Amino acid sequence: MRKSVTAVAALALAFGLTACGSDSGKSGGGDDDALVVGATAVPAGEVLTYIKDNLAEKAGLDLEIKEFTDYVLPNTALQEGTLDANLYQNQPFLDEFNKSKGTNLVSVVKAYLPPMGVYSKKVEDIAKLADGATVAVPNETTNEGRALKLLAAEGLITLKDGAGANASPADITANPRHLKFKELEPAQLPRSLDDVDVAVINNNYAQDAGYSPAKDAILLESAKDNPYANLLAVKKGDEDDPRVEKLARLLVSSDVKKFIEDKYQGSVLPVTSG
Repeated sequence: MRKSVTAVAALALAFGLTACGSDSGKSGGGDDDALVVGATAVPAGEVLTYIKDNLAEKAGLDLEIKEFTDYVLPNTALQEGTLDANLYQNQPFLDEFNKSKGTNLVSVVKAYLPPMGVYSKKVEDIAKLADGATVAVPNETTNEGRALKLLAAEGLITLKDGAGANASPADITANPRHLKFKELEPAQLPRSLDDVDVAVINNNYAQDAGYSPAKDAILLESAKDNPYANLLAVKKGDEDDPRVEKLARLLVSSDVKKFIEDKYQGSVLPVTSG
């Protein structure tokens, strides 16, 4: 039931994205060409829009943003060259994508941490989760592992030693509350809350659904030693593109840090160094 990167991603590319701005940007352009960056709408798209509207012109950067609604197509488009960069994923996800698809995408800089959380319409305290409760988790390899690690950190389950970023329910060695796991597409998780006891939801999909992670999650990831900061990624060899370097500097600037702190109020956490 676990979802890996699908073979139909290239076909879905024709239907799965909406663009902000023109479609004139192309990968590998000159210093004066628009830098075309793919992103999910929240928070990546909002952070990039802030940069585009407030900082890019002064930095000499022409920025074009293309928004996506899933976690596969931004990398597919980047590898194919219809994007110059993307912002939406973390390092474990990028590593798994490269491994499974044979791509050569690399991180340029960490931009912010969107903490994953547990949400519920039936439970107000994670400590009161009932015996036999149904828990919805993402069905993508690294996001499912991330969700299970969050539950394990709370003591709800135990994972076998060495389970790592790609942990699955098969790696659970202790389940004292006899939790039942339902694996769903990440975008479907907010809609599953009427049917399950709790759901572990990625930050962007929680915010898209109107939830404030800092206020509404009954369990939220800690920022301490967290490897899941979202990063600016490019195709290997494009790290030194002057346009990419300009965007990387802006992403960790004090202006963007303040924007993230003011707008998200703890639901997204800034990263001030790569």
